[in-house]
Amino acid sequence: MPARSLRAHLLRMLLPPVGALLVLGALVAYYPSIEPATAAYDQGLIDVGVSLGTYIREGERSFRLELPIAVDQVLRRDSYDSVYYRVLGPSGEEIAGDEGLPGPPPDRDRRDGFLAYDTSYQGQKVRAVALPAQCGSQSCSVLVAETMVKRNRLQRDILVSSLLPEMLIAFATLIIVWFGVKRGLGPLARLSDEIKERSPGDLRPIDAAAAPEETRPLVSALNGLLEEVAQASRNQQRFLANAAHQLRTPLAGLQAHTELALAKPLTPEVRAELEQVHQATIRTGRLANQLLALARAEPGARGNAAELNLKSLAESEANTWVHQALARDVDLGFDLQWAPVQGDAFLLREALANLVHNALEYSQRGGHVTVRTGRHGMHSFLEVEDDGPGIPAPERERVLERFYRVPGTPGTGSGLGLAIVREIASGHGASISITDATGGSSATRGCRVAITFPHG
Repeated sequence: MPARSLRAHLLRMLLPPVGALLVLGALVAYYPSIEPATAAYDQGLIDVGVSLGTYIREGERSFRLELPIAVDQVLRRDSYDSVYYRVLGPSGEEIAGDEGLPGPPPDRDRRDGFLAYDTSYQGQKVRAVALPAQCGSQSCSVLVAETMVKRNRLQRDILVSSLLPEMLIAFATLIIVWFGVKRGLGPLARLSDEIKERSPGDLRPIDAAAAPEETRPLVSALNGLLEEVAQASRNQQRFLANAAHQLRTPLAGLQAHTELALAKPLTPEVRAELEQVHQATIRTGRLANQLLALARAEPGARGNAAELNLKSLAESEANTWVHQALARDVDLGFDLQWAPVQGDAFLLREALANLVHNALEYSQRGGHVTVRTGRHGMHSFLEVEDDGPGIPAPERERVLERFYRVPGTPGTGSGLGLAIVREIASGHGASISITDATGGSSATRGCRVAITFPHG
């Protein structure tokens, strides 16, 4: 099924019934109001008919209506409608009034002496009443009608006066339902925010006791999934750590034996083969150390954060790096300033070691590598800069991926160094950037890798 908004779904479920009830309420208010208004207007016509009946006079052979002109004008005067009347004799003969004004339908029964009905006259719809009038000893008929202007206007006014409050109620209901649904979905929003704020390594169960009863099955399912992910992550980390640990001991022994063998007199061919074995052993040992570091840098494997100083970390490892630089005839310099951070000493030391190793590995003999720590404003940083071939701008994102090496890069690296640095930086909330060296020339652009830590 296509994804749908839960809020929109609830509104679609709630608003149609509410709207139907409001329309029903408007109709219930409208129709009972129309009947009394119609009866009042009919009563006005009846009063006119009664007045006309008092002006009927009996002659020798016929009846006549002796209605003064002023009274006729008063009876016909209306601000909105045209008023018509017609007076008929006992036998239905015409006595006076508007000729052709239709009488009541023959199938309608008169109640209370009069009959109200709808008809048309001169092309207009009219409301008419028929009532008897005394003509001596006989009974005449008086018809009075008026157009429907003020009746229609009254119906409109009643309809508007009924619907306007209902529309206001509907609008208020819409707002109340909207915010009510939003507030009702608040626990889901808070649950979502809680999950978004977690780091990839935070796989703690969600507190189901703080969740509404309706969301507890969802929270329970999420907790089950988090537990499975945490278990899978622990298994993966345990495998990497065990594999790396199991490899380190035999590799260290193999390296020691090759070094002892190289110290003995050997033929050039055998020495060349042993040197290759020795270098391969060193690379494999470094790969095992990198896998171990990667296992510790994975989300869920951290938790040894403490107050540290990057300056002290770099100083503690400087002696090892200097020996590596001397072996490769590279000038290794240090510009170390106070740089406090909150982090894991082992992982930060590993990140710095990877950056220095890469810089020494890819620098030419006689090159320069500089290690810096310090502060930019409120942020601590560490960076390693070299004057080697550098990293092309299009490749700077990809070299942070695991096991990726820039095509044509010399050496036999595994492509894990910068990936481990990125994992460690991410775990400390830091950002990593790769740029050209500040002093790089067009021939040797160099490379500078900087890690900037959050405010601390």
